[in-house]
Amino acid sequence: MIEVDNVVKTFKGVSAVENLTLQVETGEIMGLLGSNGAGKSTTINMLLGFIEPDSGVVKVNGLNAFSQSSQTRKTIGYIPENVNLYPYLTGAENLNYFCRLAGLKYSKDELNRFLLMCGLQNDVHGKKVSNYSKGMRQKVGIAIAYAKKAKVYLLDEPASGLDPLASNELSELLKKLAGEGAAILMASHDIFRVREVCDRIGILRQGRLVKEIQGKDVSANELEKLYLKFMNNQE
Repeated sequence: MIEVDNVVKTFKGVSAVENLTLQVETGEIMGLLGSNGAGKSTTINMLLGFIEPDSGVVKVNGLNAFSQSSQTRKTIGYIPENVNLYPYLTGAENLNYFCRLAGLKYSKDELNRFLLMCGLQNDVHGKKVSNYSKGMRQKVGIAIAYAKKAKVYLLDEPASGLDPLASNELSELLKKLAGEGAAILMASHDIFRVREVCDRIGILRQGRLVKEIQGKDVSANELEKLYLKFMNNQE
């Protein structure tokens, strides 16, 4: 479970996150919408244990995300906007390498299955990542997180560089992970994708959670209008 309780974080006197409170339960997907600088990435970095909050509590599976980060990271699958892979290794070799770093050992068939499930076609598994598009690299990053069989998934603009088909495959994978009991927090600019996949949606503005709604209660068009209203300081 993900827990952020009354958290404040400032950088050189500028507030990045201000009195932020949110929870993501087991089996739930929550999306965070907000402009650049709204606090989305800062929130995810605090959950990853890279940044210590000035005040408040950030927990992952009941453990302090900063002081117990070595334990919490073992249960987290993280998918960033730009996945860093080794260009001279193939997609399958990258997946195998990062799995072994996490103490996981899979057969070649299992590695290929993970890549296929994350939308990377079989004919490119053995090609060097230097020949991959950004979207293809993103799929390898998603497979790395998925192979970890994490309890918590943190995603920062995960659909960046993905075509519509791959984005839909990502949505279906996230729903599958939630169905298997994972708690998922996704930061994104993609209003349609957030509406499509998330159980709950939070709108961040200047580090504050200004609105929280159920995904089923709004259409994509309604969500866009609501988002723009808050971004234009009309609420």
